[in-house]
Amino acid sequence: MKIKVLYEDANILAIDKPSGVLVDAISKKYPNFILAHRLDRETSGAMLLAKNKKAHETLKSQFQARTVKKIYNAIVSGFVTRDHQIINKPIGRSPSDFRRWLAGRGARGTMRDAVTEYKVLKRFTDNGIKFTYLEVKPKTGRTHQIRVHMKYLNHPVVCDSLYNPTGPCPKGIKRMALHAKSIEFSALGGSASGGKNKTIKVESPLPKEFSALGGSASGGKKMFS
Repeated sequence: MKIKVLYEDANILAIDKPSGVLVDAISKKYPNFILAHRLDRETSGAMLLAKNKKAHETLKSQFQARTVKKIYNAIVSGFVTRDHQIINKPIGRSPSDFRRWLAGRGARGTMRDAVTEYKVLKRFTDNGIKFTYLEVKPKTGRTHQIRVHMKYLNHPVVCDSLYNPTGPCPKGIKRMALHAKSIEFSALGGSASGGKNKTIKVESPLPKEFSALGGSASGGKKMFS
């Protein structure tokens, strides 16, 4: 399994996870590293691993404090009416399928706060069927959060076998249309990336099926501030 490295220093490794690859496979490929967060199997894009316990604890603290900034691209069913929206809806378990989570009426168990912001990049049709291309910023990190919140709005992510199993897919899309475009975090002091409190933003190239919709592929890069 070939994995592209997007960024690396003495403490952190950022990789470009392919769609269809389980995070467990990532763990086996990098057995001495610790997963800093997780991406769903069909989600592609930027993913962080810690090279040591201190780095893992530091990243964990940043995720818990919600200072890590994540940007995703998604293609969803239908024309999303509002150009911009912040979805603040707690997420719980689905009463009918243990694999699924649910926002709104019917959710069971402990309800976890979940906040997702999106903006519309493009509305388009394919064979007369409506779709919307979004930029999405999850403010929290709940399991399946973007997928659940878009389902809650009745605009589920296309080609999502769990939350949109019977929905149509645009031409050229053969995987769940969710991509972790970028992740921004604070580096550990003394790392090769720069000094204390250095901000690192790692970007993953847009998959070709996203770029074909008018997105601009970055080519994969890191930025510092």
